[in-house]
Amino acid sequence: MKMTCYVAGTAIQSDSVLEVKSPYDHRLVGTVTLANASHVEQAIQAGLNGGKALTRYDRFSILDKARQLLIARKDEFAQTISAESGLAIREAIYETGRAHDVLMFAAMESLKDDGQIFSCDISPQGKARKIFTLREPLKLAACITPFNHPLNQVVHKLAPALAVGTPVILKPSEKTPLTAILLTELLYEAGLPHYMLSTLLGPTAEIAEPLVKDPRIDIISFTGSVAVGKRIAGSAGYKKVILELGGNDPLIIMEDADIDTAVLLAAEGSFRNSGQRCTAVKRILVHEKIKAAFLEKFLPKAQTYRCGDPADPDTKVGTVIDEPAAVYLESVIHKAVEQGAKVLLGGKRKGALLEPTVIDEVPRDAQMVVQESFGPLAPILTFRDIDDAIALSNSTAYGLSSGIVTKNMDYALRFIKELKVGTVNINEVPGYRIESSPFGGIKDSGLGIKEGVIEAMKCFTYVKTFSLPW
Repeated sequence: MKMTCYVAGTAIQSDSVLEVKSPYDHRLVGTVTLANASHVEQAIQAGLNGGKALTRYDRFSILDKARQLLIARKDEFAQTISAESGLAIREAIYETGRAHDVLMFAAMESLKDDGQIFSCDISPQGKARKIFTLREPLKLAACITPFNHPLNQVVHKLAPALAVGTPVILKPSEKTPLTAILLTELLYEAGLPHYMLSTLLGPTAEIAEPLVKDPRIDIISFTGSVAVGKRIAGSAGYKKVILELGGNDPLIIMEDADIDTAVLLAAEGSFRNSGQRCTAVKRILVHEKIKAAFLEKFLPKAQTYRCGDPADPDTKVGTVIDEPAAVYLESVIHKAVEQGAKVLLGGKRKGALLEPTVIDEVPRDAQMVVQESFGPLAPILTFRDIDDAIALSNSTAYGLSSGIVTKNMDYALRFIKELKVGTVNINEVPGYRIESSPFGGIKDSGLGIKEGVIEAMKCFTYVKTFSLPW
């Protein structure tokens, strides 16, 4: 598969080529012709110069056509996602469904107007006037996406921006660029004016850094690591910065929990997508009174998450993104064991393939639970009571999401009020949401600015206020 970056619909001509190889068997999946600094300037100029302004119906039609094209090509997209990322094909198919929903919701929302009307004769100082608000698109956005959802992370940036009419320069992950370029081509085919989207990949110093620092770009929307996100925040200058960073999400299992529900949520949350989700279950916090009962059912359940060839429909857990990532995960397992933790299941690595791993008696200061472990790990920690659970949950630098398993409404309300996170899901995994609902975290997980289709559309616009005699 030979692919290229695009500047406003024009394929780049360059001698610089990136080879994309499978994390599973190292075969060549595809190549990408890379961009350079001159292409960044061309993309900025194209976006700023623009073209025919798109009506709401234009935007709806483009996004809805893209949705239809994605349905028709879901197998091609799923196979590309799996091949370049090592994700199990069943996860890649699921991801195409999520991306469909993003396009659907963005198309729907593009037809709406969230303007407000304020009457001015409501106070002694008032007048016979009305104040109105409307939203106008920002002039240009730069979006930087990670590897772990090669399609859905990209469409979550592009669809809301395009729904409001903001041109975008996309910089996808160099580890999974093929899916992003396929999506770029699909959007062009759906009728997107070429000035509305450029997709660039190349050296950080020539592509990402200039985009972040350029004052002509109104907004940087970034999803990725905490370190890079903070570096972007420090160098972006006077513009909007949207950061969706890491997570260290707990699944908190109270003493009254339904054990079967807890087991299912723990397994799905820990092992789906090879554990490579910011909202994956990174810590399983179990009340000490029910740990034995939980483990009795959790271990057999975890054994059903078969690890292997991502292209095999029976595989539930593919690789992590590359071998260095798997080596790191292997090292944090070993460090936890040295501190007294016990590996109850899995833990073996072959290349980028790491078995789903259940680790019990994990110390509270172990690296794997203090820092984010981005892989199929299920570390188990116990707590004494709800006060201890809340303190333990809040003890890391992250604050993205959480899942609580309980039948007790008083417990549920305390967690909702006291956990320092962006989302609290009762009797569900931390990552549960629909694609249009608000999503985002606090602390090192983000700046408290929400994404999701509706909130992201707000981010890519500004509010204009005007008034008239009435």
